[in-house]
Amino acid sequence: MENLEYKIPYRRIKRADFTPEIIELEEAAEKAANNAYAPYSNFKVGCAVRLANGTVVTGSNQENAAYPSGLCAERTALFYCGANYPNQPVDELLVLAINSKGERSRSASPCGGCRQVLLEVSDRFKHPFRVILPGANDAIIIDDNRDLLPFGFEAADLQ
Repeated sequence: MENLEYKIPYRRIKRADFTPEIIELEEAAEKAANNAYAPYSNFKVGCAVRLANGTVVTGSNQENAAYPSGLCAERTALFYCGANYPNQPVDELLVLAINSKGERSRSASPCGGCRQVLLEVSDRFKHPFRVILPGANDAIIIDDNRDLLPFGFEAADLQ
């Protein structure tokens, strides 16, 4: 038996060090979060995606009384990208959440289903992308989205 370990490289940056590009995505994601339909959880999530051509696309979580019928902000944004910009790879994706008190939550990480979709998007274009998870005072930055889903299931696994 061999014991191995998988480590995820990431950086944490202070709000004062946010670049104009991060601020632009954060503002877009916050606006999207405020448009979320979250009457059951009162947990509003916004996502902003920057495509390779510079276009910024947003999405928000959309809940449903039949919970499995809702959709996360990340998938809302990425599926919109696929439908409307089918030849544009993603360069970066930012996710933020606003809690039931109307306050910015700590860094909100994508759920497992969204991590799988992020993996599929980068696999589709052979183009990994940066994931930014801002909190109230700082942000976590993962430079390669594939690091969020170790041992992920990709198209090549179907061969």
